Order: sequence, then structure tokens, then C-alpha cells
Amino acid sequence: MRILIATDAWVPQVNGVVRTYQRLEEELIKLGHEVYFVTPSDFYTVPCPTYPEIRLSFARRKNIAFLIDKFEPDAIHIATEGPIGWAARAYCLKHGRSFTTAYHTRFPEYVTERVPVPLSFLYKFVRSFHNAGDGIMVATKSLENELRLRGFRSLRSWTRGVNTEMFHPRDCRLFGDKKVAIYVGRVAPEKNLEVFLKLDLDVTKVVVGDGPHLKYLKQTYEDVIFTGAKEGEELAQCYSSGDVFVFPSKTDTFGIVLLEAMASGVPVAAFPVTGPIDVVENGVTGCLDEDLGQAILGALELDRDVCRAKALEFSWQRCAEVFIENLNFVERAAQQIELIEPAAG
Repeated sequence: MRILIATDAWVPQVNGVVRTYQRLEEELIKLGHEVYFVTPSDFYTVPCPTYPEIRLSFARRKNIAFLIDKFEPDAIHIATEGPIGWAARAYCLKHGRSFTTAYHTRFPEYVTERVPVPLSFLYKFVRSFHNAGDGIMVATKSLENELRLRGFRSLRSWTRGVNTEMFHPRDCRLFGDKKVAIYVGRVAPEKNLEVFLKLDLDVTKVVVGDGPHLKYLKQTYEDVIFTGAKEGEELAQCYSSGDVFVFPSKTDTFGIVLLEAMASGVPVAAFPVTGPIDVVENGVTGCLDEDLGQAILGALELDRDVCRAKALEFSWQRCAEVFIENLNFVERAAQQIELIEPAAG
């Protein structure tokens, strides 16, 4: 298949959405598919207010149309609800093209963290974006159930993977011999990091990542080690140096970092919310508790080998295969509708 993916999230951003599509592209090519991305690199961009790491594109519809027509895709997938996503959506609706979307980010909750806008209004806005398509891909069953209750339609499961060759147990202690509670990810208000950093525990707290909240947190929590963003082998060594991976977010839809930690043999401590409840087996590969401190203490007692074994069940190849299955399902459904409508007329 010739697959076009339109996304507002792309390098140099470092987040789960970008990493998902980078790995997806690799696996789709291995499976014999041709992939073309429409990204912010194709347009003039400006920094997003309150979040300059994110670039907003001036994606004019005629420019999006030119890129899509030039590639002549068999399938179109829209990854994000940003300017590129809306322009690609408009193209598909105008030309009667079927398309899929993915619900990667709790956009309504992220906005309300920064701007006093009613959550119900934002969900109406996001729902209108996704329901115009022919299938919404979601990473977890709990998220699927939640979105269905909010009026989202045509939900399709789409699993994630982890690079178990890169992320594996290592004999290294980058942050000393004391027990290490580590967080990896964006350093932003919606990640709920202060709940973790305020805990009075006899552990070394480490935060790996960058983001708009980093400067404030470094000034406020002087006893915490902030490494900044890490990639590749350096990132893998950071994971392996942890004794427990702390995931305080209540707004993530999955959390690839959970799998990366488990693949590194590090148990997870998190709240019992969407993402952790779908990935972490409570009391086995991590501890889920409304008291994050208790979750951390419990996770420190778990078997690291079991965490690694569980992570091996997730692969990027399977992620790509499910993605293709969803595209094929949508295309077949669209063809059936085209056959039925003339007959009905």
C-alpha cells in the first residue's frame, strides 16, 4: 500500500507520538509498504504558546492537497488534531476519501491545564475532528471504553511496541548506589511530576527529559537529579540505573515509557488510570495505587526479570500489522458503503 500519514508532531520533538510513527515507518517498510509523511517540516512554523517545543504549521489546504495528490496514496491516516491534521481532514471530506485518525493525546485535558476553557467544549471540538473519519485508532481498551462513552465512534484497537534490543537490563548505576526512582518523559505540567517530587522517600529522584516545566522544577526541587533529554544508549543506561520507574501522569493515553522501563527490567509505580492499568500488571510488573508513595515502595520489591519478560510480549512489528489491518478494514467498509448508497438511491 501507499500510505500517507499527516502529523503535526514530528522531529525535533521528542515524545511518544513521534517515536511511535518513526518506528511504525520502519516496520511498514519492512512489510513492503510505501510511506509518506506530511509534517511541520513541509511548512513555515511558529512556536506554540506556552509550549515552544511544539511548532504550529501554517498548513494551507491547497498545499496539503498538492502533497496528497502528488503521492497518490491508497490510504490516508491523520495522526494529530493540529493545523496539518485539520487541513488533511478537509481534503479527505472534500474529495470523498476515507481516512483514519488516532487518539494519541488527551488534548482537552492538556488545554485546560493552561487555559480556562470548559472540558465539555474541547471534547466536542475533538470529537467532531475524529468522528468525521472512518476509524479512530486507540492504544488501550480502557481509553476505547472512555471515548465511546463520550460519543466517539468507529474505535479500533492499535497496540504499541518497544525496542527490546535497545532497552534491556544493564549492570550500571549512573545515579549512585542508593535506591533510584526515575521518571522519563516530557517535563510539562500535565505530567503531574510535582506529586512525585514532593514525596518524602529515602530514594534518589531522577527526572530524564526536557519541557516547559523544567526550569521551574529545577529551581524548586534542588535535591532531584535533572539530566535533560537523553537518547539512544544514554537513555537506555538511565532506565537501567533505576530501581523503580515512576509514572505520575493521569492524562496519558498509553505511555511507551512504561514498556521501555519494563524492558529494562524496572518495575513501574503509577496511579490506576488509563495507560498504566492497560500495560502494567499490578503486583507483578508494577504497583498501581492512588497513593503514589505506596506504589513506589511496593514496586521496589518486585522481580525485575518478570518485568522484562512481560515487555517482550510487545513488538513494533505487531504494531505495524495491526495498523495495516485497521486501514484495510476501513477501506473495505468504505467500499461497501459506496455499493449500498447507489442501490438505495
